[in-house]
Amino acid sequence: MTGRLNATLAQVTDRVIARSEHTRAAYLDKIKTARAAGVRRAHLSCGNQAHAYAAMGGDKDRLVAEEAPNLGIITAYNDMLSAHQPFRDYPDLIKSAARAAGGTAQVAGGVPAMCDGVTQGQTGMELSLFSRDVIALATGVALSHNTFDAALYLGVCDKIVPGLVIAAATFGHLPGIFVPAGPMPSGLPNDEKAKVRQQFAAGEVGREALMAAEMASYHGPGTCTFYGTANSNQMLMEFMGLHLPGTSFIPPGTPLRDALTEAATRRALAITAHGNAYTPVGEILDERAFVNGIVGLMATGGSTNLVLHLPAMARAAGVLLDIEDFNDLSAVVPLMTKVYPNGLADVNHFHAAGGLGFLIRELLGAGLLHEDVETVAGGRLSAYASEPRLTEGTLTWQDAAASSANDKILRPASAPFQATGGLRSLTGSLGRAVMKVSAVAPKHRVVEAPARIFEDQEAVKAAFKAGELTSDTVIVVRFQGPRANGMPELHGLTPTLSVLLARGLKVALVTDGRMSGASGKVPAAIHLTPEAADGGPISKLRDGDLVRVDAEAGTLDVLTPDVESRAPATPDLSANTAGMGREMFAAFRAHCTAASDGGALVV
Repeated sequence: MTGRLNATLAQVTDRVIARSEHTRAAYLDKIKTARAAGVRRAHLSCGNQAHAYAAMGGDKDRLVAEEAPNLGIITAYNDMLSAHQPFRDYPDLIKSAARAAGGTAQVAGGVPAMCDGVTQGQTGMELSLFSRDVIALATGVALSHNTFDAALYLGVCDKIVPGLVIAAATFGHLPGIFVPAGPMPSGLPNDEKAKVRQQFAAGEVGREALMAAEMASYHGPGTCTFYGTANSNQMLMEFMGLHLPGTSFIPPGTPLRDALTEAATRRALAITAHGNAYTPVGEILDERAFVNGIVGLMATGGSTNLVLHLPAMARAAGVLLDIEDFNDLSAVVPLMTKVYPNGLADVNHFHAAGGLGFLIRELLGAGLLHEDVETVAGGRLSAYASEPRLTEGTLTWQDAAASSANDKILRPASAPFQATGGLRSLTGSLGRAVMKVSAVAPKHRVVEAPARIFEDQEAVKAAFKAGELTSDTVIVVRFQGPRANGMPELHGLTPTLSVLLARGLKVALVTDGRMSGASGKVPAAIHLTPEAADGGPISKLRDGDLVRVDAEAGTLDVLTPDVESRAPATPDLSANTAGMGREMFAAFRAHCTAASDGGALVV
């Protein structure tokens, strides 16, 4: 199944290994020390254990005997997020499955899970990126009780999975399995939803029509069905071997979904230090696993938010990633899917066409994935070229589809939608940025035009409504980085800028902020580093400066001379420091890393 390893893939992997030599070695020493202490419950005092087991009813004797593994459940359940609402019933299902297999399970703790769909364009979005670090911290608190032999991580959406991975890596001596909830049923077609949004932005329809379209799109329990960050996360967990094979896109509330959750429970019990298949998370999350994750991101045209999250996740495991790794892998990994916003289909259609099992088999055959990695399934990555089936109550896995059931959605590596992946890095006199090009038409990938400078997305919308954006323009939205205001998504600009493209204008976005994982056809140079709040070149731009955004050449430059000699703009950012909880995040803004390193505080 596995072809000869692609030369660029091998080179990038070797580069990551060399870059991470000292940090990875220190990390492995840390988890080796933790592992050497053995099953940790044995070292708790009688009083410690009595507190830990007081509410466990009939499971107390088994816990006290210390002969069976105990699973810690970390849950992101809440019933406001459609993607996480199905987790409500998981703890009882997991506990029952654990008892049947001779083990025990406890809800170790809950983590917050905010919805970017709710906070888009709102003040709360300024807490969104940093919620990832809060989730990691909350998981650390839950696991600090030190009574668990493995963990089950229940999370799906944007910052939740990255935060859980950071914590899982930090507790890398513990085995752990990530357990998804699955997508909601398909609703209003994504192209129709996007059309209504553009019509509303242009003033062609009213709010009533917009609300009807949105409610028809997001309409039930489960993950939103477009291929944004949440579903990119699920892809990532399979490509990195942290899910059981084929589990990402099984709908919630189905017998197969429940069977997979029970199977994850049994597998988690089997890979603890109590047995002979001990598989700690820290050994799974090596350099090859992260390279595989990047390959999956490129092959699927996944969310640009993962360009932020993957370096932070990797750092927690002692692995150092750089934007050049993403760029170089994108140059050799073919784009094999067309899922909205890169196409018209949603993840349910993608799964039906062959899904992740087909993709993984194809990429292994093309030598574009490392097959020889550790996974929670026990086999190598080739085990993920399969899909689960439930037949008369028995769960089995069978080989993934031999061919795509719909080549308008999913294609083989030998006949992709395009020869390269969905991401480009841009480097030049304005710094370093990234662009998701998988949904950007080639004619829109090079824009050279005068800049128009804004310091929030509402000002861009106001200029549009006032009829000021009538010529080719590079829209610059600055002071949107992690240190300025927490790096909120600027997804609200997509309909406005799409209207400008539809009017025949050449337009691009340049920002030190980020776009949604569902950002689409507008050429957007995002995550610009250094950011304006650090005095980066973007802080020196003025209206009318000539800027060139070139996704073909991978460059991002200001062509007006002597810009570097100007003093940087210094706007009053005090409005971003208070209200809606922002006061509590001052330390995050002051001490986080640059966007190119993940915009993180805890790693």
